[in-house]
Amino acid sequence: MAAVAVADGGTAADVSKRHGRFAHDSTDTVARPHRNFFQRVGDDVKRRIHDKMSEPYDTVRDKRYWWRAMKHGKINFKDSTMGYPKFVLFCYKTYVWGDKAFNSYDPRYVVPTGKNWKLTLKNRNWVDNFMGGSDGGRVRFTSGASSNIGLYLSFMAVSVGYSLDIDRLFGGKATSEMLEFSFTCARFTAEIHKTSNTGRMRSRIKLDGGNWQDGESLAADAIRRRTLGGSATYFFNNRKYARAAAYCFSKYQRISAGSALAGFSVDNHDFKINADALSQEQAARFADIGFDHIRYTDYCLSGGYAYNWVISRKFLLNVTGTVGAGVKHIHSTNGRPSDNSGALKLSGNFALTFNHKRYFASLQSDVKTSLYFVGKGHFGYTIADITAVLGIRF
Repeated sequence: MAAVAVADGGTAADVSKRHGRFAHDSTDTVARPHRNFFQRVGDDVKRRIHDKMSEPYDTVRDKRYWWRAMKHGKINFKDSTMGYPKFVLFCYKTYVWGDKAFNSYDPRYVVPTGKNWKLTLKNRNWVDNFMGGSDGGRVRFTSGASSNIGLYLSFMAVSVGYSLDIDRLFGGKATSEMLEFSFTCARFTAEIHKTSNTGRMRSRIKLDGGNWQDGESLAADAIRRRTLGGSATYFFNNRKYARAAAYCFSKYQRISAGSALAGFSVDNHDFKINADALSQEQAARFADIGFDHIRYTDYCLSGGYAYNWVISRKFLLNVTGTVGAGVKHIHSTNGRPSDNSGALKLSGNFALTFNHKRYFASLQSDVKTSLYFVGKGHFGYTIADITAVLGIRF
């Protein structure tokens, strides 16, 4: 019987002979008696993948050859005889162009990790604060510490993740959740987020020029806060500075570098008092101040600076600060007319990242403040969080 040809230029017997040592090493438990359960499972998976990719297949260079070769790990886009469809070639050429145009670094400063996939576990802990008022008085709301846990999956520049409050994992009442999508390359980063929070808050009220009065802690569903927004940021020194090294863990920063940055953001906020969860006196008081329902959308341009400090080969410290200004559109609620005003945003980020082979960990902090004035009324919002990150590249 004639030997069957395979893509790497030899027969199936030749392939088996060349890879015999690999197959023996991955399955020989006598020669390697100290393999634990997970190592044995890994050996078995490697053996199965090796056997599958080493199977003989039809190497006739027809229009379907590229598909057969791909299943055996023999893809080569530089080989013009593979028979790729035009759309596949277009996608590949677009990727090559985009990677060169938007994701090119100076290799002295930034190097790739060698892995395309990442699985990340995040624990986010935060406190938020709202303040506002009008002729009727002023009010402040301060939340207790909230804690979310979430799982994020990333492939190359794209990441998607979902997090929810830890109490819900133990049968508690749902209070917060967050859905995030992001894209990060050398030149820019872009993200979309959706959050919802009904966690407990404590109020302080000042009426008609009097003194501040501490209010009672409000019920967990007394105030609902929802946000839907997105942003994009461009890095001017993108050849030497890599945001992905500090926050996405897909690059290594080898020499310290910083970059000026510019961006824009759109955020829709919905802050609503649930009168059913309050006493009649509390509900009436918030309504008099005009704080029973506030809904607005920010459109802001921003600028700032970011710096990656390479502490050692395994530790990286990032500090980022931005200032934004734009327009805030206040939507009509409860009979109050819509209005527009100027908007001011301040933001600061911090990240201490640790890398060890395919594993990474990070401690991050983010503080955001926004403020607007409309006539004699004003409204402000501040959120501060600390996030712990653990992950693996594969």
